[in-house]
Amino acid sequence: MSVNLTLLTVMGALYACGIYLILERSLTRVLLGLMLLANATNLLILATGGYAGLAPIFDKATPAEDYNDPLPQALILTSIVISFAVTAFMLGIIYRTWVLARQDEIQDDAEDRRVAETPSFDAEDDSIIPVETSEFPLAMVGSDGSVTKGAETKGAVTNGTAAVMTGGRPMRADKAASEEQPGSLNVDPRPEGGEE
Repeated sequence: MSVNLTLLTVMGALYACGIYLILERSLTRVLLGLMLLANATNLLILATGGYAGLAPIFDKATPAEDYNDPLPQALILTSIVISFAVTAFMLGIIYRTWVLARQDEIQDDAEDRRVAETPSFDAEDDSIIPVETSEFPLAMVGSDGSVTKGAETKGAVTNGTAAVMTGGRPMRADKAASEEQPGSLNVDPRPEGGEE
């Protein structure tokens, strides 16, 4: 099988331009990038189909190797239908953003900025000893908040109160247990995503 160098060059240029356009913030350019990627993929499937041959209509006098492979043609047809559906969907999104905001660019909102600025450490998920967040009290803390007998031997006691290690620092067990309870002091009561 020989490869058509012109077809490969065009396919590479379409892939390069499509990837460049997909990385833009403008939805119209993203749509054009998706269309270029779909056409480049169609050319790739066409190139894998091999030489052009006879139509795949059976005839006893024609040897099997003279026929064209129908599978790449079916895949290209499927790809065209899928790319048409994605294009129609993206056109709907572009129209909707234009009607609502009169602009075509994707903007960062306050919630995106807030999420980007939050630290990656989570006291519950990243602690060495998992923090008890159930509504039941910890086994080493009594009902009055004092340390139960035997907890001192586990090394989980600091200054007479039970503690768990979170992120390399001790945290009182009663505060760790109140992490997920309603009315917790660890939760900011203000609404998320903005200032009051």
